[in-house]
Amino acid sequence: MTLFDRRAWRLHRDRAVRSGCVDFLHAEVASRLVERLEDVRGRFRTAIDVGAHSGALSRALVRQPGIEWIVAADPSLEFLARCPGDRVAADPELVPFREASFDLAVSSLALHWVGDLPGALVQFRRILKPGGLFLAAMFGGHTLVELRTALFEAELAEEGGVSPRVSPAAELADVAALLLRTGYAMPVADAETITVTYSDALALMRDIRGMGETNALSARRRTPLRRSTLARTVALYAERFGLPDGRVPATFEILFLTGRQP
Repeated sequence: MTLFDRRAWRLHRDRAVRSGCVDFLHAEVASRLVERLEDVRGRFRTAIDVGAHSGALSRALVRQPGIEWIVAADPSLEFLARCPGDRVAADPELVPFREASFDLAVSSLALHWVGDLPGALVQFRRILKPGGLFLAAMFGGHTLVELRTALFEAELAEEGGVSPRVSPAAELADVAALLLRTGYAMPVADAETITVTYSDALALMRDIRGMGETNALSARRRTPLRRSTLARTVALYAERFGLPDGRVPATFEILFLTGRQP
């Protein structure tokens, strides 16, 4: 049994576009990825953006000197329609390009949806030319810790048990070791935290839906959250994590991965 329901993940991304597409977080992470790229020596003429989402990273790469050709890859045709340049419908779990195709492979906030992360990293390295650069960002284990805590306690209290509603996430030490294990030269992994405030937990949940980041676990419960569980989640979130101004914080831990094809 696969960890994630690939069809559900794609449909969630399609729905996010039709409902307005919340991409402020992807735009911010794309900006930070480009900053890292500017600090790296080398010329990268050809690039692929895997899990392109709304195209924030692809558009940022278009403005980078030296990059002549960019391919945007995403399973959602709705997202691809927003991306510049050439586009390919592809899932990050299977990167459909031959060996040594690109000088630069990037991915922004998509790899946490890959069930086989070591396999995906190997595929990224395979499509890079010798000396090519892999640069990615993904959610870390502390992402949405406030929402996960409130949901867990609310469901336990209201329903007497907990269902899998939040995806497992990698830790910094794990991804650093994976880069080494999958054959990257000069691997680097670091983490940054982005905190966003909301009026309440419901506003956060709407944004998660608008990003296309709702639950796509294969083992997820297929029925909606009960009203009583949702109400308790909102109340617990405000009680445990509320700020003096009445708003609530949402933590996004971003893991940045860098490595070279030897």
